[in-house]
Amino acid sequence: MSSVAVLTPESFAEHRSGLKDQEITGCVPEDEAYIPTYLEAFPPLPEKGAPGDKAGEPASAWGSKIRPIKASVITQVFHVPLEERRYKDNSQFGEGEEAKVCLDIMQRTGAHIELSLAKDQGLSIMVTGKLDSVMKARKEIVARLQTQASATVAIPKEHHRFVIGKNGEKLQELELKTATKIAIPRPDDPSANIRITGTKEGIEKARHEILLISAEQDKRAVERLSLEKAFHPFIAGAHNRLVQELSQETGARISIPPPSLPKDEIVITGEKEAVAMALNRIRAIYDDKKRKTTTISVEVKKSQHKYIIGPKGNTLQEILETTGVSVEMPPLDSGSETIILRGEPDKLGPALTQVYAKAKSVMVVEVTAPAWLHRFIIGKKGQNIGRITQQLPRVHIEFTDGEERISLEGPTEEVEQAQAQIQEIIKDLLVRMDYTEVIIDQRFHRHLIGKNGANINRIKEQYKVSVRIPQDSERSGLVRIEGDPKGVQLARRELIEMAQRMENERTKDLIVEQKFHRTIIGQKGEKIKEVRDKFPEVIINFPDPAQKSDIVQLRGPKNEVEKCAKFLQKIIADLIENSFSLSVPIFKQFHKNIIGKGGANIKKIREETNTKIDLPTENSNSEMIVITGKKSNCEVAKDRILAIQRELANIKEAEVTIPAKLHNSLIGSKGCLVRSIMEDCGGVHIHFPSEGSGSDKVTIRGPAGEVEKAKKQLLQLAEEKQVNNFTAELQAKPEYHKFLIGRGGANIRRVRDKTGARIIFPSPDDTEQELITIVGKEEAVRLAQKELESLVKNLDDVVEDSMVVDVRHHRHFVCRRGQVLRELAEEYGGVAVSFPRTGANSQRVTLKGAKDCVEAAKKRIQEIIEDLESQVSVEVAIPQRYHRAIMGPKGCRIQQITREHEVQIKFPEREDNSAGQEAPPQENGEVSPDAEFVPRKCDIIIISGRAEKCEQAKAALLALVPITEDVEVSYELHRYIIGQKGSGIRKMMEEYEVNIWVPQPEKQLDVIKVTGLVANVERAKQGLLERVKELQAEQEDRALRSFKVTMSVDPKFHPKIIGRKGAVISQIRKDHDVSIQFPDKGDEQQDLIVISGYERNVEEARQAIQQLVAELQEMVSQDVHLDPRTHARIIGARGKAIRKLMEEFKVDIRFPQPGSDEPDKVTVTGLPETVDNAIDHLLNLEEEYMLSVTETETLAAYMKPPSRYGGGGGAAGLDDGSGGPAKGFVVRDAPWNAAGNKAPDMSSAEDFPTFGTGVAPKQASAWGPKKF
Repeated sequence: MSSVAVLTPESFAEHRSGLKDQEITGCVPEDEAYIPTYLEAFPPLPEKGAPGDKAGEPASAWGSKIRPIKASVITQVFHVPLEERRYKDNSQFGEGEEAKVCLDIMQRTGAHIELSLAKDQGLSIMVTGKLDSVMKARKEIVARLQTQASATVAIPKEHHRFVIGKNGEKLQELELKTATKIAIPRPDDPSANIRITGTKEGIEKARHEILLISAEQDKRAVERLSLEKAFHPFIAGAHNRLVQELSQETGARISIPPPSLPKDEIVITGEKEAVAMALNRIRAIYDDKKRKTTTISVEVKKSQHKYIIGPKGNTLQEILETTGVSVEMPPLDSGSETIILRGEPDKLGPALTQVYAKAKSVMVVEVTAPAWLHRFIIGKKGQNIGRITQQLPRVHIEFTDGEERISLEGPTEEVEQAQAQIQEIIKDLLVRMDYTEVIIDQRFHRHLIGKNGANINRIKEQYKVSVRIPQDSERSGLVRIEGDPKGVQLARRELIEMAQRMENERTKDLIVEQKFHRTIIGQKGEKIKEVRDKFPEVIINFPDPAQKSDIVQLRGPKNEVEKCAKFLQKIIADLIENSFSLSVPIFKQFHKNIIGKGGANIKKIREETNTKIDLPTENSNSEMIVITGKKSNCEVAKDRILAIQRELANIKEAEVTIPAKLHNSLIGSKGCLVRSIMEDCGGVHIHFPSEGSGSDKVTIRGPAGEVEKAKKQLLQLAEEKQVNNFTAELQAKPEYHKFLIGRGGANIRRVRDKTGARIIFPSPDDTEQELITIVGKEEAVRLAQKELESLVKNLDDVVEDSMVVDVRHHRHFVCRRGQVLRELAEEYGGVAVSFPRTGANSQRVTLKGAKDCVEAAKKRIQEIIEDLESQVSVEVAIPQRYHRAIMGPKGCRIQQITREHEVQIKFPEREDNSAGQEAPPQENGEVSPDAEFVPRKCDIIIISGRAEKCEQAKAALLALVPITEDVEVSYELHRYIIGQKGSGIRKMMEEYEVNIWVPQPEKQLDVIKVTGLVANVERAKQGLLERVKELQAEQEDRALRSFKVTMSVDPKFHPKIIGRKGAVISQIRKDHDVSIQFPDKGDEQQDLIVISGYERNVEEARQAIQQLVAELQEMVSQDVHLDPRTHARIIGARGKAIRKLMEEFKVDIRFPQPGSDEPDKVTVTGLPETVDNAIDHLLNLEEEYMLSVTETETLAAYMKPPSRYGGGGGAAGLDDGSGGPAKGFVVRDAPWNAAGNKAPDMSSAEDFPTFGTGVAPKQASAWGPKKF
């Protein structure tokens, strides 16, 4: 007797598939007549079979037993003896070649390799990874870490292919398995020897395996049997079953050529005995069939042959199987219709009947249909034709492109059905479909299609038609439209209109320099998108950047193209105007001043002049600053930059009038002439007017004395050019140039003064580094050339000389990587100076080079020695806290002093204050300026050099010592000067390069101390005083802004004064620049509003609020009752409709909150007249919407399905309680229905515990013992 139990509450009933509504009578639905058992509903999980399980047991509900998964990672360990190790250097184990080789193998194969050294100095190698990776790694390790041997093995030539295997797989497997390289001779090579290369062990293994393969092949035999092709089917049997059985019985492999191959040779391979047995059996079959069989010939239409053959020849095999008769078909490509049947005489009749039946089993019918209808007959994604082929699967339907016929092929009855269905579809399509063709010029096709097919897709969807536009390769203008007759005509008209409109289009080419294209397009095409949005009918095409073209093409309606062209020309004109470029030469040392602290100066100039200013990089030799923008703005920026330079140095500007025709000759080839004047005159800047300007004015800018010198040289050169311009060239090695020029240009100046000619040396950028140019009168040039040639000749005569230099001075010449020696070589024509090695105790110094250079170098070395011997050391006491300031950023200040005065400056090591005397008092992290200075060892700076130079350097150092000055600033302003988290004072310190010391707040002093260089301190004082004035002005302004007025306004008006999202009050605050505070919820006086700001603004704001309150007091509120079902429609999506209504009638409309006692009450507030109008409108809307609501509810009641658990719409349903609760998901023979058990309580934490919480067990349940 089965038991029934409820597993879940009634809500679970919906989860079970197949559960149907109960009938009114309460009878059980048909699908619930069968209640599943517990084991059927919940099949048990599979368990691992016990050893005694029988193989024949049925599988469980969960399927067959799961097979264990093999590990994908394996590990192999092998040993390389010491004598076979390729790398035997034990001193570097783990670091040498072996480690590198292993690392390379790991990267290539993906396997993990570990090396260890055994006691016998052999290598133990452990390889871990996937099987394939391990085998490859092992092969490479043996090849690269183990010494290789080689051996040969000879086997018969015909066995070689069995060693190679199919596609070389056997050979690869053998090489991996034995970790060797096996070389098999080519088929055309007469040698039978196979060469094996690898380790001794691997060679032995490979040799053994190859000999095994050969031995196995020795046991095999091959027989070739030539039998008539006509009898092959009898030997093979139907579906090759007979030959397969023969192979299985004898163990030989039998290969019969296929019917399509004109060969009669049958090949038998295998063991010798098996081959002999198979050969006898085949001969017996052949002899028997040859004796018993006869043939008949029949004529069958060629078109029916394929039905006799059947798919893959299956029909022929069926005839052979059922009748034992072989049907020989002529080749399909031949014209013969004769079929030969071969078999025993009594079986030829039934076979012939089957051949005729197969030939007539299939018929071919053609249905006529216009070619344009074919794709509609097929349907979207083959839906229409798919229905026919699914219903009649043996019918083959074929559509031919361009032909008005459809071929149907298959069984007669089914073909007739398919023919009728297709004709019905064609008839229906001809009634409701039409097509038309229109000729449209091919050049307009892509515009008809539109971007990403936008235009053509819109036409297709709008008119429900199909439009076929030919491919460009077809070179056809015929556009075909198919679909609904009315839609076809409308689509045709629109396409013709589009084509006519495009014929009226105009194409215009704008010439725009390519450098502006990217700017016009903008980042990610943003700017050109704005232009296209403004002129949507105009297509703008930019050329590809690789084409280097300046033509931008516009295409569209004539008027729009003209407008767009004018708009783009205006943009281009602005770009051209803003792309004016100006180069300003500024001395390199002043670039940092033009940039300013943190780029402040340059940023200010850029912003105020609206220009782009580019400075050369720090390591560049260029002094040009490039300004880009409008011409007027560039001029202003140039003047401001030059003004900064004039302030910083004694810069003079002079103009020289030189005829424009001489400018090019004065500048010289690649600017060599003008550059030589600029270098000669202390780096002045000479600016020639732009070519074609016609101006004769040449500008010279630089230090006053140098400007005059350059002016004189320029005029002299211009005079020379006008009188007699003669040029000569001279070749000299680049290393001689400095010596020819001499220290400070002394040598070249002597030649120039003596001859009057100008000598120009190449710049570092010139390609011809050996070319020296001489310019002037012919006589002067010849004389200068002779002088220089004499000097160069002397330099080419290499001599070797020596001099004595005291050992104690040697270090000066060779220290700093021989910097002094390098300078001597550069200055004196590459002379080589060699000092003796350290510790040699020799004073002899060798000089090698040109005679003049050697003499000059000796003289210079002697001068350096005299300087070194006359050196003194001077001590300068400067407090250590100033040392960093004296050094400057990256030591630049101290480097400048050492360079200018030719001295050495040594700073003491820093001293930790905690270890020495007590440090002076500090405030704000800085030492108090009042602390008394007592020199300590860490304060002494030592200067070494000539006495007079040391004194000059000392004065320069002391000038860098910061001074401290007091600035009177009221104590109340100190915190504003310091700023938030010290940002204000930090900014001033960075800007003026000073230290500002503010006293501690508890002292309440009115003094601020400024420490720094004199000029910086003065600037900082001025800046501080200006900041004080600003703060005082702010205090006064703050006092004026603190005027307050309190006004009383009824709290009910507060929300209206504030407005939606604070819009009204924000506007009042903005208009009058005041602060308005409303009372908080907990305040006693809820009617007070506080207004603060300037007195006049406060009064105006108060009047504005009073006026608003007066308007609000005139307003009335009125309630109107509207059906709650219409509220959502009146409010609209996101309140859009109600907001529009409130704006239209100038009223406020409030709907009841959800759960309100009066859900239909709507409150309208505003002026009496507008309230009445709004209420009338709301009532009209309610009436209109209620019609829709009533209609929807009636339709819903009609369409509502019967209750899931009650009756189908009768009086007796769930509502009267007669149906009772749902039974839920029911099963039979559940474990909790056994005697003494009960169903589990789903609310119990013990029966259904939560994850992570432990529950004390009570007693065993029907579910079995609990597991923890």
